[in-house]
Amino acid sequence: MIEILNPAELTRAKAAGALVADILQSLKSRSLVGTNLLEIDQWARAMILEAGAQSCYVDYEPSFGRGPFGHYICTGVNDAVLHGLPHDYALADGDLLTLDLAVSQDGVAADSAVSFIVGASKPPESVAMISATQRALSAGIAAAGPGARIGDISHAIGSVLSAAGYPINTQFGGHGIGSTMHQDPHVPNTGRPGRGYQLRPGLLLALEPWVMADTATLVTDADGWTLRSATGCRTAHSEHTIAITDDGAEILTLPTPSRA
Repeated sequence: MIEILNPAELTRAKAAGALVADILQSLKSRSLVGTNLLEIDQWARAMILEAGAQSCYVDYEPSFGRGPFGHYICTGVNDAVLHGLPHDYALADGDLLTLDLAVSQDGVAADSAVSFIVGASKPPESVAMISATQRALSAGIAAAGPGARIGDISHAIGSVLSAAGYPINTQFGGHGIGSTMHQDPHVPNTGRPGRGYQLRPGLLLALEPWVMADTATLVTDADGWTLRSATGCRTAHSEHTIAITDDGAEILTLPTPSRA
């Protein structure tokens, strides 16, 4: 299903996006050496409930997971890139942490992810990988607008990731979003320009470039959810929810100025 939101729904989507961004910004600032992933999950739960919103994850039970997910945020450490199930682990200096959050508020969902390095150690390879996903995300957003096609976004993202030397997996990528978290169209992280669904004002997309340092192959953790790099290499993931407008694309998951 592909949804096109009306102006009232878009207003609610902006509020949901700001909530997701502010929660992620708060969690990032509190994720220090020694922080437990289960603490992060509980902080996310408290902020979601305080806002009167609903988690898109806690009851989520898709075919690719051993559901329901049962937690409020995805937490991926080092080789865990997608669907990271929070567990009893204390963050160490130099860990590469990905936080991925989707929340529904007033009937509209927003989805965003951020990768960053915990503590004082900043391994150059990890810094470069995070930067590549951020630059790919910016390129994908720049390629989005009324009349553009999904392939234009995919090509823009894939060009940045490939130029940076990273293999690209197309099993999981960006997606439509609206009244539910995961909708059509699928937005692969590489593709051919001029192909696929033509974008229209009112369409919401979650764009999410993610990479693994030296492989395109994923393996599923014993927890039934967490997707890891097959070689154990580090991974990174950046994501924003955007709205297609008459003039281009608007990022909905930017933190409010006081949180930035």
